[in-house]
Amino acid sequence: MKKKIKIIGSGFSALAASCYLAQKGYEVDVYEKNSTIGGRARQLKRDGFTFDIGPSWYWMPDVFEKFFGDFNKKPSDYYQLTKLSPAYKVFFGIDDFVTIADNLPEIVKTFEAIEKGSGEKLSSFMKEAQSNYNIAIKDLVYRPGESPLELITLETATKVNQFFSNISKDVRKKFKNKKLIQILEFPVLFLGAKPSDTPSFYSFMNYADFGLGTWQPKDGMYSVILGIEKLAKELGVTIHTNTPIEKILVENKKAVGIVVNGETIAADIVLSGADYHHSETLLDVQYRQYSEKYWSKKTFAPSSLLFYVGFDKKLKNIEHHNLFFDVDFDKHAEDIYDNPKWPKEPLFYANFTSVTNENLAPNGYENGFFLIPIAPGIEDTQELRNEYFQKIISRFETITQQSVVNNVIFIESFCVKDFIKEYNSYKGNAYGMANTLLQTAFLRPKLKSKKVKSLYFTGQLTVPGPGVPPALISGKLVADLIQKHS
Repeated sequence: MKKKIKIIGSGFSALAASCYLAQKGYEVDVYEKNSTIGGRARQLKRDGFTFDIGPSWYWMPDVFEKFFGDFNKKPSDYYQLTKLSPAYKVFFGIDDFVTIADNLPEIVKTFEAIEKGSGEKLSSFMKEAQSNYNIAIKDLVYRPGESPLELITLETATKVNQFFSNISKDVRKKFKNKKLIQILEFPVLFLGAKPSDTPSFYSFMNYADFGLGTWQPKDGMYSVILGIEKLAKELGVTIHTNTPIEKILVENKKAVGIVVNGETIAADIVLSGADYHHSETLLDVQYRQYSEKYWSKKTFAPSSLLFYVGFDKKLKNIEHHNLFFDVDFDKHAEDIYDNPKWPKEPLFYANFTSVTNENLAPNGYENGFFLIPIAPGIEDTQELRNEYFQKIISRFETITQQSVVNNVIFIESFCVKDFIKEYNSYKGNAYGMANTLLQTAFLRPKLKSKKVKSLYFTGQLTVPGPGVPPALISGKLVADLIQKHS
């Protein structure tokens, strides 16, 4: 008789785990509190416009290929993928921008044109970044974080010094131009920490950026969620929506079921892909591994103020992905990590998926997704949201040299309160726990409960960390661990 596994949540990690566990012969049910699947990667449709609510960058295509390859499938069996050319554009002011090409040789030329000698330095930096990528993404991240010995290999022994320096120092040793420094520090923001707090080894993110390029699923990131859902169902997984979990049931220190909408559902194994902190609140206090004090001391990745905007015209001077670094980069980081508050002059990111797929907006219109990174847990009011939309849209108009305010059909926003309400996110964080030195690998919350048998966790607060590719890997790691211990 098949063992029954109940999975809480339907984000990337939970769906990935469901596929692996079904493949291993378990009977798998997924329970999602919201009306649609995807967790943070859900979709918004309104008035003919389509938006990805959360993740919008498709990096590390090899991780997606490996995931589908584990089931003798390819990403192209489920969604269409194109490489963006250019990858993205970084604005530093009016008529002051850097366009990042879709290949390293052109990026090297761009760097050289901005700072003499930097092209060769970038090539050298990228060789090291590629080496780190090969060690990290092809090996280390596929280890379950159970022991510090997992980090000790012949390859990492030669890299040990990189865990005690940081990205900020390394970049500044090689490059002097402020624009180039900010472009190289940008990818580690995906790891949710300041470059000065991110170990040098994480330069592998620069290889993910410049080496492997930026890709785009034709119909948006949600098409990846739908692809994994289709795979899961092909493997026999059952998915339930509108099913909030009220409690994880424990008997004799073993997880034996869940309570869903007042109904008790028995389980041999319980796996939570929901927010880790929230998942433990579903347990009686004596079964929780981590105290409130533990969570309060951790460095969390930022939250975000997000805007989904419909424009009734096509916009000019933009690419699919756009970064607006026309204000003080370091000051904004300080307002997130050192002295949490709303930034006076925020950096922001904007994407327009209708630039590459016109079907995602009505004919002749544009869909805009705007993101401001902010500290988790800060005040969130409609007045603040309105104020910050005005701040960024005014700068957007000035920098891209066009009027757009009168072309806005609608604005929907998503911020700290929504991350808490929709995803039970700790302090409303958007990306999980930052990858600082003391929150790497075995130092992150565990995939397997230390207090309750047959209880497991997956997702961005455990190993390997934040981001969509790590979420897929987390699903694989926990599935392997479940098989090992059951």
